[in-house]
Amino acid sequence: MVKIALIGYGKMGRIVAGLATQKGHEVVAIIDPYCEGCAGTITEETLGDAEVCIDFTQPAAVVEDIRQMAALGRNMVIGTTGWYDRMDEVRQVVEESGVGLIWSGNFSIGVNAFFRVVESAARIFNNLPDYDVLGHEFHHRNKVDSPSGTAKMIGQILLDAIDRKTALVHEMLDRRIEPHELHFSSTRGGAIPGTHLVAFDSAVDTIEIKHTARGREGFAVGAVMAAEFIQGRAGFYGIDDLMKDIIIGGQP
Repeated sequence: MVKIALIGYGKMGRIVAGLATQKGHEVVAIIDPYCEGCAGTITEETLGDAEVCIDFTQPAAVVEDIRQMAALGRNMVIGTTGWYDRMDEVRQVVEESGVGLIWSGNFSIGVNAFFRVVESAARIFNNLPDYDVLGHEFHHRNKVDSPSGTAKMIGQILLDAIDRKTALVHEMLDRRIEPHELHFSSTRGGAIPGTHLVAFDSAVDTIEIKHTARGREGFAVGAVMAAEFIQGRAGFYGIDDLMKDIIIGGQP
């Protein structure tokens, strides 16, 4: 059993709370300044005896959240996106404090299996220069960041595997794309939980790989599994470490 503190109690926080309880864990603290009846700040008192904090908040708040949780010696699961330009800063905080942190732009286990499928396909198409590669993602109208953290992760997988692509372009283009660029575009609207598409296109055919989330539950499942993984660990981890633990028992 993991004693969990939820940092942020919006839609994702509520789903995580229900799932964690179903799996036999205990939610001992809920911290959200916008939630009536919840604690408003992260302190020793409000965290209580929580062993792992799961953060689904906002990009503007998450780094300070991490600093506070690290100072209080609590391990963390960070599902908030949009803070990755401060990755080195966060890594240093974690290493200096001796806590454990695992982060991901998307904790869905299905999405992370999708990453591996995309990587395998990209290595094939690296040797097929007649195929161009592109990506697109769709999310609900209330999502605050664009592109999604997941889209950035997929884009980096493609850049790492395809030698002829060296730069990601996420913004709208009003020009011809350069051969070395990979366009990964975004759409916001409706109530879409998340859809990510990668296409390999030539003059004669198109191969598409797509992941569509049916709801937020998949993200919550992965976040709870990440809490189980990080409990009692020290260090800075990504979702790939969790996937290795699941797929090959933690072997390198």
